[in-house]
Amino acid sequence: MQIQYKPKRNLLQTILHSEIMQGMAFTLKQLFAKPITRQYPQEKPEIKLGFRGQHALVRDQETGTSKCVACMRCVTVCPSRCIHIRFHEDEERGCRVVDSYDIEALRCVYCGFCEEVCPVNALVLTEIFEYAAYNRESIFFDQERLLANWDAFADMKGSAINGYINPFWRPRGIPERELTAAKRLDVPDEWTIEGQVVGNLVKRDQ
Repeated sequence: MQIQYKPKRNLLQTILHSEIMQGMAFTLKQLFAKPITRQYPQEKPEIKLGFRGQHALVRDQETGTSKCVACMRCVTVCPSRCIHIRFHEDEERGCRVVDSYDIEALRCVYCGFCEEVCPVNALVLTEIFEYAAYNRESIFFDQERLLANWDAFADMKGSAINGYINPFWRPRGIPERELTAAKRLDVPDEWTIEGQVVGNLVKRDQ
């Protein structure tokens, strides 16, 4: 290991305290520099598409309820085990009916796996990030609260919610033939495996 010592100061540098002067000069320079601090909440940050914020269950426009089909994939894939679903079998319709859908948001690590694995795009991490609370119960989202979160997100997006597609709803790196029907969305080319470049251009499916 090579040790490099600081060069010894000469008499003039000692008398004038040059190191202190250098520090003061840097401080003076920063005083007149352009500020980089965002004055929140007056200045809101720009939220990019695919930001992982507040949880929500997408409301089905036809039924008015959640799109969830109780496949339990989100529960299985969740690394923090913060999603809890209860359901029953509807023998007449031959499908599952969700009785309760709960998310412990304080345990969530916001990985987005639940969005990617959902076959019907029923779950989304919205672009809403301002939802702090003073108690744990306020950030425990049940089914009604999750649907209300979606309604709030829809109001925030306005008319743009009609064509809204979250990037996690169309997982990258998976050929379209291997996706469920709900995930075969009309998305930009760079979202698809054919449109991505990793080292060499990925070959298109024959």
